[in-house]
Amino acid sequence: MSESFEERVAGRRLVVGVVGLGYVGLPLAVAYAEAGFRTIGFDVDVERTRQLADGASHIEDVAHDRVAGAVARKLFEPSPDPGRLFTADAVFICVPTPFDAAKTPDLTFVRDASDVVSRTLHAGMLVVLQSTTYPGTTEEVVRPILERGGLRAGVDFHLAFSPERVDPGNEYWTVSNTPKVVGGTTTECGRRARLLLESVMDEPGLVQTLSSTSAAEMTKLLENTYRAVNIAMVNELAVLSREMGIDVWEVIEAASSKPFGFQAFRPGIGPGGHCIPVDPYYLAWRAREFDFQTKFIELAADTNQRMVHYVRGRIVDFCNANGRPLKGSRVLVLGASFKPGVGDVRNSRSLRLMELLEDGGATVEFVDPHVVEAVVGGRARKAMAMAEVKLDAYDLVVVCVAHKELPLAEVVESGVPVFDAVGATRGLPTAAGSVERL
Repeated sequence: MSESFEERVAGRRLVVGVVGLGYVGLPLAVAYAEAGFRTIGFDVDVERTRQLADGASHIEDVAHDRVAGAVARKLFEPSPDPGRLFTADAVFICVPTPFDAAKTPDLTFVRDASDVVSRTLHAGMLVVLQSTTYPGTTEEVVRPILERGGLRAGVDFHLAFSPERVDPGNEYWTVSNTPKVVGGTTTECGRRARLLLESVMDEPGLVQTLSSTSAAEMTKLLENTYRAVNIAMVNELAVLSREMGIDVWEVIEAASSKPFGFQAFRPGIGPGGHCIPVDPYYLAWRAREFDFQTKFIELAADTNQRMVHYVRGRIVDFCNANGRPLKGSRVLVLGASFKPGVGDVRNSRSLRLMELLEDGGATVEFVDPHVVEAVVGGRARKAMAMAEVKLDAYDLVVVCVAHKELPLAEVVESGVPVFDAVGATRGLPTAAGSVERL
């Protein structure tokens, strides 16, 4: 008598495949390996899979010893060979979903990954898309590709969508304790996906099953668009507060004392990363297919995009006030990643600000304890080590990312003019006119 799906999950006799070993896929693959599942990680990057097979992680949130341990126990097999997925009973698709220059969704990676899975698909397999995307992608894009060989979703194999909820740099919320949502092509598809997701979690009941894949896709967009809209609101408030002579940071701190009905968001040069700058445009693009314009959401996204230009203008004014125009100035930027504590530079607004400063005639160098190299203005640049920096050699320091490793007190005390775009220097003693904050 053959085992049920539940029995195979409980007994760790299911082989799990993960397509895409990036910021989402690698933590997921290692989590399943550590939970006792034999896990196959496929990635088109041959060098990446080689390094992983040698026990070296390229993701800060996944320690080298975790990868090395999973490989040594033969529970994690990183491979550039898609044929290895033939042995998988369940496959997670965890690939990027960027947009193009016109802010149109680019599902190239999703289509390519679906094609890879379609060539290894077999009866009874469970396929779960985790990539953030617009409602309808699982049914309208992924499903037709998977069904090319004749197997039918919900009948011959199982298909579901469960959005990733990865927060890079967050040491508390991980794969094992972050609540999840899932929607299946059928009730049985959703049930199986829920069982498999819960199998790597610290406790049962952390996975909520929704009525459809589209509902799960929309849930992810709501989560990130909510943040994008509120960040845009506080960014706009920062600009207004400046005109009114009000310290927006003081206002946010005061409002945060209210124990209900308020959540603090903070202004800056605009959100970066793989979700918040992208997801509102995915939703807006999809809405147009229904003759609907998401005016409020698109305005918020555009407001966030424009903040880097506003900050550049403020920096120009600050330079002029200090008797040194931006053109010809030597500028040190602190922080190149998209958020504190991580080395991820995807959609980093700090990199965009560097480009704008260089367009204005400045010479720009940067320090980031988490970034070795980044592309600025189409050219790869090496990050400087803070220990090598001679602050008095610069005309201006710009704080773009509040990495805790940065010696901000030392920077402020140096007397070099500092423009703080993220409120990182609040509370530090400063000389009059030496520090300008957003």
